[in-house]
Amino acid sequence: MKAYMVFDIGGTYIKFAVMNKHGMKLESGKIPTPQTGLEIFLQKTSEIVTQYRQSYAFQGIALSTPGAVDVKSGYIGGASAVPYIHGVPIIELIRERTGLDVSIENDANCAALAEGWLGSAKETDYYICIVIGTGIGGSIVMNHTILRGASLHGGEFGYMIMVDPLNNPLRSTWSQVASTNALVQEVERRKSLEKGSLDGEKVFRMAAEGDAIANKCITVFYKKLAAGIYNIKYALDPEKILIGGGISKRPEVIEGINQELRNLKDEISTLDITVEACQFDNDANLMGALFHFLSIKSTKRGFNLTWQDN
Repeated sequence: MKAYMVFDIGGTYIKFAVMNKHGMKLESGKIPTPQTGLEIFLQKTSEIVTQYRQSYAFQGIALSTPGAVDVKSGYIGGASAVPYIHGVPIIELIRERTGLDVSIENDANCAALAEGWLGSAKETDYYICIVIGTGIGGSIVMNHTILRGASLHGGEFGYMIMVDPLNNPLRSTWSQVASTNALVQEVERRKSLEKGSLDGEKVFRMAAEGDAIANKCITVFYKKLAAGIYNIKYALDPEKILIGGGISKRPEVIEGINQELRNLKDEISTLDITVEACQFDNDANLMGALFHFLSIKSTKRGFNLTWQDN
């Protein structure tokens, strides 16, 4: 059976799936991300390919990775929790090990492509995904194409300076003041709890149980997110703004952000700005990586792949 091997490389786990051209998972699993270096990484991923190659005729390998990915050269710039994948010809190294064609794309871009292919932006030509987690990342998609930017930092919304631009601007970026991690740290600080004792799920549970500090911090969290989204809307004016990351699955988060966006309207700022949740969660990066691979192959064959061609 023809299939594709897809990897989503994260700081804690490498998720993998055997997928068909329609984005359906045929097999899947995950392994701890090797901490000892590139050679072990190449060995582990090659072993997974070999294991499933006995049952499937692989047409290629699609990678989703962190970092500033150059999709043409296969090199990854910037920094991430997997340092050894940076600055090396990762797709060439995997191709040498497996003999298969390999594609690579940034993980946030993969999530955005998945939404345009089969998710919340399926009928949308111009949209933005904002991924909220440890930091804030994202992607800009126009005419089904990732807007990468001159330095491959298009969509890195978390670098926006939100407060204190004169005294300490690089300590007040959107990631630092409005990420899920920032929310958790603020609740820990205000409740004098040990750092690392809470996570996002615990904070929202505390709020649901009536904890006043947790509720206050979440309200401020929504305001800070809305301020950044307001800036993005007026700067780029996309058709849709999608919210991804673990918290996007909480309906109260989407409604909380939208309420604060409604509060930002006046006689001058008249746009109706709203956000929607991304449809895909754990599988988004895998699906988007596959779509990216299929797009490259279809272009090389001389025709344009659309969202519906798969």
